[in-house]
Amino acid sequence: VIKCKAAVAWEAGKPLSIEEVEVAPPKAHEVRIKVIATAVCHTDAYTLSGADPEGCFPVILGHEGAGIVESVGEGVTKVKKGDTVIPLYIPQCGECKFCKNPKTNLCQKIRITQGKGVMPDGTSRFTCKGKQIFHFMGTSTFSEYTVVADISVAKIDAVAPLDKVCLLGCGISTGYGAAVNTAKVEPGSTCAVFGLGAVGLAVIMGCKTAGASRIIGIDINKDKYAKAKEFGATECISPQDSKKPIQEVLVEMTDGGVDYSFECIGNVGVMRAALEACHKGWGVSVIVGVAAAGQEISTRPFQLVTGRTWKGTAFGGWKSVDNVPKLVTEYMSKKIKVDEFVTHTLPFDKINEAFELMHSGK
Repeated sequence: VIKCKAAVAWEAGKPLSIEEVEVAPPKAHEVRIKVIATAVCHTDAYTLSGADPEGCFPVILGHEGAGIVESVGEGVTKVKKGDTVIPLYIPQCGECKFCKNPKTNLCQKIRITQGKGVMPDGTSRFTCKGKQIFHFMGTSTFSEYTVVADISVAKIDAVAPLDKVCLLGCGISTGYGAAVNTAKVEPGSTCAVFGLGAVGLAVIMGCKTAGASRIIGIDINKDKYAKAKEFGATECISPQDSKKPIQEVLVEMTDGGVDYSFECIGNVGVMRAALEACHKGWGVSVIVGVAAAGQEISTRPFQLVTGRTWKGTAFGGWKSVDNVPKLVTEYMSKKIKVDEFVTHTLPFDKINEAFELMHSGK
């Protein structure tokens, strides 16, 4: 058993608490990882808020991490002690019908237990003050050591800077893949990206890589425009600058609508606007943002009858074990940006400040 520091969420709506936790050794087909770096994501904040119906407490949150394998359980063959890895919130077992189908990346092998906050055998590897602590998204990177299933880990280039590539565990991969895998953006196309946080910037990067000729960034926070343009946005607009609904503004700006739109916020009203901003006959809108539980999307069916397509994406459509190492290699060879997404680097015990920076849009 390893004793180490972790940021524990004891209950919903309260700040994280830095505690000493015990991390049990990995069982069969499990891997214990020394976490070197972790990022914060709105998904962690969503669960912490208490709005997540799958949220269980007390829990160690975090799902964008990178580290070194400390030890492996029985039967683990793909990684060994000392390997550099990224934990994966969407695993890839290679055996279930989802993994065998090229159309999806949603491996279902450990979905039930992962959603319940436990390891595949139904138990937790974390204890604190004599209490069992739940796992989160199969990763729990807000701990100096974590235990994950062996299908939830990608071995990456040992020289990759872990304080950067941890971001490939969720946000960057999700946005980039939404453009190149899910939408399959084509050269010369016109795109609209709603929400210019990390995921939106990664979508812009994907659209640019795919050869889009016009990329319109949409956000009410104008402080985000300069960064969006660095990533490839050709122009940025705010929905608050017009009395007309944003979809009408976009349809007028683009002679009938955009070829591809992306919703990177998790707001069902914006999801509707993103679809309706698409061009009749061929426009495709991709939902990337995660809306709160119980919310529903709506539009007039005529929008779809007249040739628009509504799609969604999880982790950018990447089959995780296969593709995360490739994304790291693309970053190392300067094909994709990662460093530019990092705004602040804080010590672990300032993790609540990191959430404050995220909520304030900084």
